[in-house]
Amino acid sequence: MLISCDPSKKEGQKMYAIVETGGKQYKLEEGKYTDIELLDADADSKVVFDKVVMLVNGKKSKVGQPYVENATVDGTIVKHDKAKKVIVYKQRPKKGYRKKQGHRQQFTRVMINKINTKAGKSKAAETEGEE
Repeated sequence: MLISCDPSKKEGQKMYAIVETGGKQYKLEEGKYTDIELLDADADSKVVFDKVVMLVNGKKSKVGQPYVENATVDGTIVKHDKAKKVIVYKQRPKKGYRKKQGHRQQFTRVMINKINTKAGKSKAAETEGEE
């Protein structure tokens, strides 16, 4: 039996980002898809998440205050869909009150293409370049 010792494939070496969108936070990894709150964009269009709360690359991590500077996550919208139906049933005992409702939450499925961590220039370097 042959066991791979490739360090890039170890469980702790994954790169992921925690992103805020739709009032919620999601853990996004490259090459995987996730279901997020409904976005106002067409299917097969590109989307960029710039509110990156945290970046983790193996054992290195960077936490934003409130967001990580110069970090974005690029993705492609796969489809818009609805989740499974949730039944809401209300009843008051001995009163004859019964109410049954169903709800299907809409969501957008996004395939994560790339997690960008740009090495930003310092403000001093930017002002020197302008002069």
